[in-house]
Amino acid sequence: MNTGVNQNNSNTATITAFVGRCLRGPVNTPVTLASFADYQRVFGGLWQPSTLSYAVEHYFEHGGTCAVVVRVVNGASPATIELPCGKQTLTLEALASGSREFLRASVDYDNLPDQDTDYFNLVLQRVRMHQSEHIESQESYYRVSINPTTSRFVSTVLVESHLVRVRGEVPAQRPDLTPGKTAQHMVGYVSSLPNGNDGAPLTDYDLIGSATDGTGMFALQSLPRFDFLYIPPLTREEDVGLSTLLVATRFCRERHAMLIMDPPLAWQQVSSALSGMRALNFNSDQAVMFFPRVIAQDRLRGAVAVFANGGAVAGMLSHADELRPVWDSQQQEAELLLRPGYRLQTELSELDRWRLAAQGINGLQTIRRALPVSLVRRTLAGSTNAAADWSYLGSRRFALYIMGNLQRNTRWVLLSSPGRAMWARLVRQINDFLHAQVAMGAFSNAHQGQEFFVICDERINPQTPEATDGVNILVGFAGAHAGQYHTFMISHSLMGSSTRMVAVNRFETPSNFEDVELTGMHQRLRG
Repeated sequence: MNTGVNQNNSNTATITAFVGRCLRGPVNTPVTLASFADYQRVFGGLWQPSTLSYAVEHYFEHGGTCAVVVRVVNGASPATIELPCGKQTLTLEALASGSREFLRASVDYDNLPDQDTDYFNLVLQRVRMHQSEHIESQESYYRVSINPTTSRFVSTVLVESHLVRVRGEVPAQRPDLTPGKTAQHMVGYVSSLPNGNDGAPLTDYDLIGSATDGTGMFALQSLPRFDFLYIPPLTREEDVGLSTLLVATRFCRERHAMLIMDPPLAWQQVSSALSGMRALNFNSDQAVMFFPRVIAQDRLRGAVAVFANGGAVAGMLSHADELRPVWDSQQQEAELLLRPGYRLQTELSELDRWRLAAQGINGLQTIRRALPVSLVRRTLAGSTNAAADWSYLGSRRFALYIMGNLQRNTRWVLLSSPGRAMWARLVRQINDFLHAQVAMGAFSNAHQGQEFFVICDERINPQTPEATDGVNILVGFAGAHAGQYHTFMISHSLMGSSTRMVAVNRFETPSNFEDVELTGMHQRLRG
């Protein structure tokens, strides 16, 4: 959907995706935002039942620059506009559900020949409030028809509208002229009825949505990329369920992104966080958690309140990416500080931070620490992940950055003739990308010339040039510890693209990476 929102930085900035309940706006449609003012314009601003609205506010206040918001509803219904057509009615239905979608329509016959009695002109407007003259968006349709055999049939034409659709049957008579309110007002409008409904609070079922229909979090499938996914609590008194978190981490793995998790509402002390984390038994290198929740001003209520911290955390992490490249974050991380006006629900001692870190939980802070920074930000991988690097947020994000970039930027192979020439071109492209990372200081623990390897040849691909079952690319890069390498396979086929970690047999101290043993790898891939 083209909302006119500024997207100048969306190609390079760290992108955080938000999924949840909003006051108004398009449903199950990702909208890119560059400021909280953009959010207010599209989604209506702060709303007490919307934990997402406060999270987005906190995000931009803490340095976030690019957000993508997906509005999800539970049983919400749209308002309607009823245009008289003699004794019948043409009903237009708002595209966006909810009670805060204020629309109006005007019908005229200007510049239409007298004999064209099936045709009319239609103007649609979204206004800020009922009876308001503040127009937020407008659409004009000249010479639309009630005749279904014409290309200008009103139901067909309004498929392009971002405001309404036709509900029900189109009458046999065109809509009546819309009279002005007074003789001085030549143009009149028919306002939408107050029959829109905001629906019930969201459930985990609503947040998860459907991959087939592109609803809930799966509405994000249409995005080229995002770096963080944050799903705010269902309500101020109810956490997101474990089912949503499990699906979200799997979705993030497929999209090379990180899930930001809130500490549950019951974790109000360090002791409850430590025991709760053990009881939760949730381990994932695709998720990150910070503790505790935060206290901030609720501008709607005019009082302070306790909020989930995910929006503020996403903003701080996004801002940190602007200060230091993602590959460097595991070496010398910038401190994440809550902005003035925010407080911690629970004060943390240095010992508390170390105890939390042992469980994969990061401690929030409001002031700079006097001691040198020694705690490296963790993921929730815990002790379940064989790759120790993935226990650290910086290392994991760097790996996701590499895998995501390579998968997205090598999809051109599906439009190219398969064979050795294409394989060689792929290897050159990936080598150039990884050499650029080396030049900027990445893979600093590896010996020169052994920072990475790239393989795309007969060992992992069909040996017949006319083969059409896809292309496989094997890439390995040095880990944070000397002698450690992370290896993954990128596969492109007509069924889609994927990246997965793989294990290969390699001589213990190779002189070059051509010594990687891949015998039978293609057969294993096919099997």
